[in-house]
Amino acid sequence: MAIFGAGLSGRAAARLCQAVGVEFQVYDENGQGDCSEFSETDIDRYDGFIFSPGFAADHPWRILAEQSDRLCFGELGFAMWLWRGKILGVTGTNGKTTVTTLLKCALEALGQRAVTGGNIGRPLSELWLDYGLDDNAWAVCEISSFQAELPLGIELEGLIWTNFAEDHLDRYASMQEYFNAKAMLLDCLESGGRAVLGDSVLAWNPELRGFDAARFQSREVDINVESPFSTYPQAENFKLVVELWAQLGLPLEALEEAANHFRLAPHRLTQVEEWGGVQFWNDSKATNFSAALGALNALDGAIYWIGGGQSKGGDIEAFAKSVSTEVETAFLYGEVAESLAASMTKAGCRVEVFSHFTDAVVAASQAALAAAPAVVLLSPGFASFDQFASYSERGESFISTVLSLKDRPVAN
Repeated sequence: MAIFGAGLSGRAAARLCQAVGVEFQVYDENGQGDCSEFSETDIDRYDGFIFSPGFAADHPWRILAEQSDRLCFGELGFAMWLWRGKILGVTGTNGKTTVTTLLKCALEALGQRAVTGGNIGRPLSELWLDYGLDDNAWAVCEISSFQAELPLGIELEGLIWTNFAEDHLDRYASMQEYFNAKAMLLDCLESGGRAVLGDSVLAWNPELRGFDAARFQSREVDINVESPFSTYPQAENFKLVVELWAQLGLPLEALEEAANHFRLAPHRLTQVEEWGGVQFWNDSKATNFSAALGALNALDGAIYWIGGGQSKGGDIEAFAKSVSTEVETAFLYGEVAESLAASMTKAGCRVEVFSHFTDAVVAASQAALAAAPAVVLLSPGFASFDQFASYSERGESFISTVLSLKDRPVAN
């Protein structure tokens, strides 16, 4: 096997090949693998190819591999091909991680052995080393569109497609191309496998309603008001989980228990502080337009919004127009700040622009405290990679800046 990419997924695939006795070489353009160049003359050296998710369809190495008559896997598909237990998949523009984690917790509440992998936590190839030979182990896999592009080996007992909205247009030429990548997973259902699709997915392609013929029947599930699944937007995701769970014939009591004890992962629309009449909300995970608009719609009051970061493509002007109707003032930072500011100013919104993220947080906090009661919301709508290594690092920066402001006077 030729493995493409020496990052997290590629290294995990290499360990899995080693564990099952498959010879391999790792190709990496940055010189981190066995080889840094791949050409047509190398095709016949291998029985198949395994790609890390970062290799887009137009990458020359992937074009060569897919044009050959050899097996062509993504890392996730290769691991699923060897997995002996049951597999559930979760995809969507937003909400994937929360739904994936809830399913795992609910399976554990049933006494099942369950793990999460794919686009969340550890690659499935790495998890295979501990769980892959267990016929009773459940893998609940968060599956990105990048991972779905190479569906060979992906076999799912159930699939939840939470929603569909504009994202990743720096990788895909159109929304249709992005949709088609995710839609490949519908062909990966085992015989008798079940799929539950969110309303926005069906709105994009009404012909897919056949997958949801039995969905949203009356299900008696008692959710506490403290559960994140009692309110928007998680309540919408929970409806999908309940339906798949019921279609799989699993007892709803375990799902109810898991939902009522569930805590959202960090940096997902969580109130981190309140003082001086101002609520401070961290939603750094909102790296696309739909997620940011969902957060704005979920909160009440005068919102002092912190947005910006690195663009992933998409219609910034339409996004700016939608945001402008929801916020009191926008505090913009990063790579997209100037273009976003121009569009929001055109839409009649008050805007302040900053080079650095922390300056935007300080300014938003000061303005909100001076006008309290108010809300400061970090829900950027863009990727974090212009100034941070991850959305988590960005969220931690927001939290630390807010807490430091609490301990010092605010300039009016």
